[in-house]
Amino acid sequence: MEYKLSSQLAINKTDTDCIIVAVYEDNTLSPAASEIDKQSNQAISTFLETGDFTAKLKQVDVLYAVNNMAASRIMLVGCGKQDKFNLKKLNTATQAAISAIKSSNIATATTYLADELDDKASAVQQSIISTATELYQFDQHKSQKSDDIVFNTLNFAFSDTANADIETAIQQGKAIAQGMSLAKDLANTPANICTPSYLADKAQELAENYPAISTEILEEADAEALGMGAFLSVGRGSEQPSKMIVMQYQGAADDVAPIALVGKGITFDTGGISIKPSAAMDEMKYDMGGAASVFGTMQACAEMQLPINVVAVVASAENMPSSKATKPGDIVTSMSGQTIEILNTDAEGRLVVCDALTYVDKFKPDAIIDIATLTGACIIALGHHISGLMANDDKLAEEILAAGKAINDQAWQLPITEDYQNQLKSNFADIPNIGNDRSAGTITAACFLSRFVEDKKWAHLDIAGTAWRSGANKGATGRPVPLLSQLLINRASELD
Repeated sequence: MEYKLSSQLAINKTDTDCIIVAVYEDNTLSPAASEIDKQSNQAISTFLETGDFTAKLKQVDVLYAVNNMAASRIMLVGCGKQDKFNLKKLNTATQAAISAIKSSNIATATTYLADELDDKASAVQQSIISTATELYQFDQHKSQKSDDIVFNTLNFAFSDTANADIETAIQQGKAIAQGMSLAKDLANTPANICTPSYLADKAQELAENYPAISTEILEEADAEALGMGAFLSVGRGSEQPSKMIVMQYQGAADDVAPIALVGKGITFDTGGISIKPSAAMDEMKYDMGGAASVFGTMQACAEMQLPINVVAVVASAENMPSSKATKPGDIVTSMSGQTIEILNTDAEGRLVVCDALTYVDKFKPDAIIDIATLTGACIIALGHHISGLMANDDKLAEEILAAGKAINDQAWQLPITEDYQNQLKSNFADIPNIGNDRSAGTITAACFLSRFVEDKKWAHLDIAGTAWRSGANKGATGRPVPLLSQLLINRASELD
């Protein structure tokens, strides 16, 4: 898929299969729609007089062979009330337009939907992400593949002179969209294929494809030598070997401290001995959504060639019940030396992540962010729209929240005060792997992880509610690749 900045031709001379323009409620025309209306002897106004098109958000209609227009189609996209149109509604309108296009014979389109928003660079960036989201397909394992989509080029056009940042926005939007597609592909791949070894191979592929990325794989023997007892305890019941995957992106000088990303990579989570109920257990292939987002972000970073250093650690294991599996009541010793009483083997994500948090400190990162599908409690608290954020550093939390808001991949901060820390007490070890009661499960999970970062700047993203969708549209979302990518873009701009 190609994304381009359209040359500033007169709109009636734009040679494309389709021009996409906004129409607002009460038949208010956007500047581009108004110009087409003028050039075509009121073709749009005449159509709107029928009353069939009300311009509600997401409504789409197409006019063919419009007078005096080189484009063969004019697509009218309803954008709701003009004074309420914003980046979020732009995304909705864009996806509605692309949905109509992908079932048509349109190969090239020119869109003016971002025309009236003040931040045109952000509008273009998000339009690309929305377009890629709508076009994404995962049919690798179907005997009958989806029909090929003819659509291959989206041009961005503006009524006035385009912002100079548009080309950069196109590059960034395309890179983030590609990173999201990688994250979706990994998460959607079934667990009999996407094992810890499969993820390790994909990390090696990233290093082969991008010279700025290097990859190292720590095998179980390496983890044993490093004392990663918490990490290793999770995969004991599986025949699939656990892997600690380390990727480094070098885009800045050696003396620039990296940002560290730590991803939970449980490729399938049965719950172990504390086995889950069978309903929707197939969705536990998505328990490596944090790892998938780290992969996608690393690829996006390399595609954008950001002048920044990033180290990524993916702790990958399969949580299975067997005679060798870790049992409730077992005590293991983490790499940090802290002992952990495992009261519930289905609280395994924090066990793999905690050793990764200790390990990543060797790279002396400026900040550490872990990403994990960690708790069902986060879904109860925040639903499926917003990711949970907990941090021991307010400035880092503010950075993450701002990046998420800017790119429409939001997080919401929850507290991790000492009151919650007091819910983590064990009679037999330094710390239990679950709280003493069921309250504030998302927060107590973050409190557990905070014990392994000491005085380092650290944040935790719980993406249990946002990493995938259930139901008829079941599938990975690719989140929070946009948030993480925007955070790195912002950080890189400070270093540049």
